[in-house]
Amino acid sequence: MSRLDLDRPFLPLGIAVVTVSDTRDLAGDRSGDTLAERLGAAGHRLAGRAIVTDDVDAIRAAVSGFAADPAVDVVLTTGGTGFTGRDVTPEAVEALFTKRMDGFSAVFHRISYDKIGVSTIQSRATAGLVGTTFVFALPGSPGACRDAWDGILAHQLDYRAKPCNFVEIMPRLDEHLRRKAS
Repeated sequence: MSRLDLDRPFLPLGIAVVTVSDTRDLAGDRSGDTLAERLGAAGHRLAGRAIVTDDVDAIRAAVSGFAADPAVDVVLTTGGTGFTGRDVTPEAVEALFTKRMDGFSAVFHRISYDKIGVSTIQSRATAGLVGTTFVFALPGSPGACRDAWDGILAHQLDYRAKPCNFVEIMPRLDEHLRRKAS
């Protein structure tokens, strides 16, 4: 279980939210609102927000665009992680990953199982790095977004969280690129 080291400063991150949906607009985007509210309440900065259709190219363009922006440290997508014909978010983002984060899906399913039981297997939540930007593909329900934020992301995106967190390794995410340039 993580704990906060209150001797360390909180370091706000730039976090973009991408909602994947053929039917939602900003006014009806409850999952995107949930993520935006939670990251703001935690002290992070909403660095951008977009709604894209369930289309591989549209999803990749949005995620790649945010990942290329130096003001964005993390991209959270919501929607398109199920099994229907239009659910293509994992296919879109995993092709962009320079490194996969298999543990995210495992922990997300563990948390989700406690809330919705075996129905958690209907989610293909995934995560990884796109260059030096963390990308998390979450299901499209506000409950799943709350579970992912409260159970995983709030801790891993807080520099004060111990024993370890993603923020403390961010400065080293491109060390392999800097080593090649030397």
